[in-house]
Amino acid sequence: MSIPTVRSKPKPRGARRGTLFMISGLLLASALIRFGDGAGQAFALAMGDGTTTAPDETTNKTCTTPEDFQTMLTEFQERDSRLMVQEKALRDRMQALRITDQEVSRKLEALTRAEDALRQMIALAETASEDDLSRLTKVYENMKPKQAAALFEEMDPSFAAGFLARMRPESAAALMAGLSPQAAHTFSVILAGRNANAPVE
Repeated sequence: MSIPTVRSKPKPRGARRGTLFMISGLLLASALIRFGDGAGQAFALAMGDGTTTAPDETTNKTCTTPEDFQTMLTEFQERDSRLMVQEKALRDRMQALRITDQEVSRKLEALTRAEDALRQMIALAETASEDDLSRLTKVYENMKPKQAAALFEEMDPSFAAGFLARMRPESAAALMAGLSPQAAHTFSVILAGRNANAPVE
């Protein structure tokens, strides 16, 4: 007698999908628990003493300057101070030079004006002297030869010879005729000496 075999009915597809979803959910829950445990420890470490520490501790360290950089910085500062002092001294010197230059220019202008005034005075004096000599020469020319000769005898020979040189030849000749031979000789020597230095063509 044969025993009849009982075949199990195949599960519907909906039940298999439910099993897969359940396994996936368990795996996801396990991952979340592990992640939550790590995050909790990190959060506990962060909040354990009430302060928050950055992962990189070097960012909270005080920025210290190396010794060689500090020395270089000090030298730059000292050099900058020296340059500022030198620049101030140079500015003061330039200001003093400007003041001196203005004073020199002012004095030069005053000296130029004084020189022009002196030149005009000399020109006037020379003109006046020339006018006086011309008038005096005419006076001697219009005098009688004997009277003029008597005056010339009393003059300094160089001074008298100068007047004789300015007089008209005929007046000078008449005056020379009235002089003593010694005076006439002296005046002639002086006049010849003056003419000897005159340019000859």
